[in-house]
Amino acid sequence: MGKGKKTVEVKELLEWANAQLERQDPYADVGFKSGIAAMIERVLMDSGNYNGYMHLDKDDCDFGTNGYFSRKYF
Repeated sequence: MGKGKKTVEVKELLEWANAQLERQDPYADVGFKSGIAAMIERVLMDSGNYNGYMHLDKDDCDFGTNGYFSRKYF
C-alpha cells in the first residue's frame, strides 16, 4: 500500500506555531522556539503569506534570548 499525500493548511500550521512560541514551560527553550520560528517563516515566505510578527513581551526581546523567540506571526 502506497503512502497517502496530505496537505496541511498554512493557517492551521501558523496557529500551531504561534501556540508553540507562546509556551513558557522548560522544554520551550531558545533552541525549540528558534526552530519553530525558522520553520513557520519559511512556510509563510514560500506561500506568499508572510505578514511579519510581534514580540509577545516588548521588555523581554533581546536577540538570542527566549523572549526574542516568544512571538506571534501574522
